[in-house]
Amino acid sequence: MNVTIIGGGNIGTLMAAEIAHKGHYVTVYTPKKSAWDRHIEVYDSHENIIITGRIHKITSDMREAADNADVIFITVPAQMFADLSERLLPYVKKDQYIGVIPGSGGAEFAFKNLIDTGCIVFGVQRVHSIARLKRYGKSVYMLGRKKLLKTASIPSCPDRNISRLMENMFDITCVKMPNYLSVTLTPSNPVLHTARLYSMFKDYAMDVVYPRNFLFYEEWDLESAEWLLACDKELQALCNTIPMNLKQVESLQDYYESYDAASMAAKLKSINAFKGLASPMKKVYGGWVPDFESRYFATDFPYGLKIIKDIADLFEVQTPYIDTVWNWYADTVKIANKAFFNLNMRDKSSFVSLYD
Repeated sequence: MNVTIIGGGNIGTLMAAEIAHKGHYVTVYTPKKSAWDRHIEVYDSHENIIITGRIHKITSDMREAADNADVIFITVPAQMFADLSERLLPYVKKDQYIGVIPGSGGAEFAFKNLIDTGCIVFGVQRVHSIARLKRYGKSVYMLGRKKLLKTASIPSCPDRNISRLMENMFDITCVKMPNYLSVTLTPSNPVLHTARLYSMFKDYAMDVVYPRNFLFYEEWDLESAEWLLACDKELQALCNTIPMNLKQVESLQDYYESYDAASMAAKLKSINAFKGLASPMKKVYGGWVPDFESRYFATDFPYGLKIIKDIADLFEVQTPYIDTVWNWYADTVKIANKAFFNLNMRDKSSFVSLYD
């Protein structure tokens, strides 16, 4: 197959190498074309090379990237979706697969114009593996590989074509879910990251400087776990209210098998693939401050938590913890309290019909 990867970051690099290793023709679209090699090495945590993949083409031309692609995988942050959708529009074709990895971030709203042209937009609840760049455009680590993927599409495909496609490319069992909202509402980064960041920085002010950059997971504390569990509970209440089959939106309690704050904090601190990950902070004179330009902030709040909040408002589900976390972010970065995509929220029925 001809497969295009848009985005040359952690997961885009890993996917490009894996899919190329499977024998497909892979094109990578990236503005940093000159920094890429044709051969990408994939390492494990012990510095062993697992696989290598030969990239067929590296380009910074959108027409060249999209032309003749059977599948286009989008791996850029959600704040880039709307612009990317407009730039892809002239080159996509009916029945072309557009995969968003991971599928959260309001993809169904951002790529509505591609769906209207006959494209099939699909996404997975979580990435198939944690990826960390070793050398940009040259090598990447594969960590914490999943044993199961869950995918959904718009329009909803009646068969397992997308699941089989993902199984073929990544050798991971893939389950088809009943609707794309099961992807959008997955409490992964939009809840996991935001609850932790709120707990860490809720007292931040312009004159505050922290003595060091904290480890994001290994120093996870009880307060962060309490906020995570509270927001996760509100999301589950929303899923139980919407008149759709959302049983595949697994709570973080079930996903991590941790049902109180102490066990959740211990679990998140113990995950090997998360070891050594710093918080989204930047060094300034005298110490460290939050880096509000990091995708942890710029993606997971406005294109993650805010979408959950807006859907909850539509269905009149009270979410005081989610509201508190969002309002802190909006006030701190002075961002307008608006919808970041047109969520087709004229009424509940029109919203539900989007996922048919």
